[in-house]
Amino acid sequence: MWNSLQIWLHAARPKTLAASLSPVLVGTAMAIEAGGGDALVAGCTFLSAALIQVGVNYHNDYTDYLQGADTEERTGPLRVTQAGLVAPDTMRRATIAVFVAAVATGGYLIYRGGLPILLIGIASIGTAIWYTAGPYSLAALGLADLAVFIFFGPVAVAGTYYVQVLACPPEVIVAGIAPGLFSVGILLVNNIRDLPNDRDAGKRTLVVRLGRRFGVRFYGICLFCAVLLPVGLVVWTGGHWWSLLTLGMLPFLVGAFRTVRQTSDPDRLNGLLATTGQLLALWSVLFSIGWNL
Repeated sequence: MWNSLQIWLHAARPKTLAASLSPVLVGTAMAIEAGGGDALVAGCTFLSAALIQVGVNYHNDYTDYLQGADTEERTGPLRVTQAGLVAPDTMRRATIAVFVAAVATGGYLIYRGGLPILLIGIASIGTAIWYTAGPYSLAALGLADLAVFIFFGPVAVAGTYYVQVLACPPEVIVAGIAPGLFSVGILLVNNIRDLPNDRDAGKRTLVVRLGRRFGVRFYGICLFCAVLLPVGLVVWTGGHWWSLLTLGMLPFLVGAFRTVRQTSDPDRLNGLLATTGQLLALWSVLFSIGWNL
């Protein structure tokens, strides 16, 4: 039997935090290389990003239960609202509390970065709520992949860099494409696994609309383009050659793509979900180190 802390930690889905923290790491590393790194600002950004991600996960747990996407036939990890471990109203209140905490943490970032950071914060939380809210949610409309790419990629990296340096050169935005693509890959594995349940619940994800084969191919495209992106940055900037350390990840990508192509087993796809998050974290560490060498 789980205690309360274990239930809330599980609902927070800590394995998904790589999607929110990795772009902050990349933006911070690029800010440090530019001579504008700020430890306090970086810490507040990491905390605010993590809280927004937890809020997204709590809200998803709550709304998927209400809309019938989470049922006893669910093949993914246990969802605490559907399992009866947390009452729906309690999960709704927890979601609000976490988003309020994210806003409070981001207060200093808004003071530091001004209107651009305020707009990013409003858009991030608004998109998080819209993600699974009602029949016209991003997930229901098949637009979740685009939102994940934008907010866990270029926006997160550029926003992190801007709030520390108070400027944003175009190569920073381009660097954010890679974390965004990895995050889309995480979502694709989730939606490939949940394809039958999502179809039955009327949740029109991109995989439901275009099919499993499309989802598998798109997953491969996202991961390989992300790992190869530093090549373009090196050519563009004429430097930062050590960022090509990310190319060493190619054998791991081949294995991940082979898994999603060959299996429909939910347990193996759950493992691949975690693996894709680890690949995102690894790419971010290698790129961040390489960019500063």
